[in-house]
Amino acid sequence: MVNYFITKCYFCYNGTMVKVALIYDFDKTLCTKDMQEYQLIPNLGYQNPVDFWKEVSAFSEQHHLDRISAYLYLLVKKYEEQNNPLTLQHFDHLGACVEFYEGVLSWFDRVNAYGKNLGLEIEHYIISSGNSEVIGATPIAKYFKKIYACRYYYEDGIAKWPAHIVNYTTKTQYLFRINKQVLDETNDADLNAYQAMENRPIPFHRMIYIADGLTDIPCMKLVKEYGGKSIAVYADQTHSQVAKQLLEENRVDFACMSNYSKGSNLEKTIFDILTYMQANSVLEKIEGKLQ
Repeated sequence: MVNYFITKCYFCYNGTMVKVALIYDFDKTLCTKDMQEYQLIPNLGYQNPVDFWKEVSAFSEQHHLDRISAYLYLLVKKYEEQNNPLTLQHFDHLGACVEFYEGVLSWFDRVNAYGKNLGLEIEHYIISSGNSEVIGATPIAKYFKKIYACRYYYEDGIAKWPAHIVNYTTKTQYLFRINKQVLDETNDADLNAYQAMENRPIPFHRMIYIADGLTDIPCMKLVKEYGGKSIAVYADQTHSQVAKQLLEENRVDFACMSNYSKGSNLEKTIFDILTYMQANSVLEKIEGKLQ
């Protein structure tokens, strides 16, 4: 009854849908581990992906490289050394190998339907330091309005050099791109142009950021401080310590197990947030007016 009443009130004051952005990390947020660990790293002969990441850290420190740049470079180098250059076809196959948390495959349709019932237009986005090519080859890629992630420059279909790098601190720029709806990564002029907060298509207070760990803190904190909601997810109770820490440090609003199934705590939390955002949008329209 409450949702019905709010929705009816909403349409009295505005006949258009209100946009809300759900923004996700990918690795260990939607899928169960780093996307490179399903097959990309094992195909290089590593029995334990941790050994590859140790090499990445050592290479990064030795050459003063950003760690994300280092892993992108080493993947290309090691595949070339095996006379098996990294191609787009590699990624097409790898996207099918990604394992998602319970409920992810049906999550987006359920959230979209709930939002529509409230008069909300839900847009989904990815901001990840993983490989855009892998994410784009997964069955959930179709649900995202934009995928911001690392990707390669190709010559004759072979990966040659990182064309786009998304690291832990640069992730925040994409929140502003979503906020202003300047989604093209090459368009810096419009991104940096002045635009009053009240004129931005998706205000921060209608953003929900969902991620798993410490590398997402800049985005989590930014969304939270600007009035949106940040959620830390964790695989199970034994891995809940980071989420607990983020809650205690006031860097996120909620912490939920990464179970996206119907009726899960995460779904209930998202639905409550959407209901709150919808009600708040009604009040924004009538605030300061004679009733």
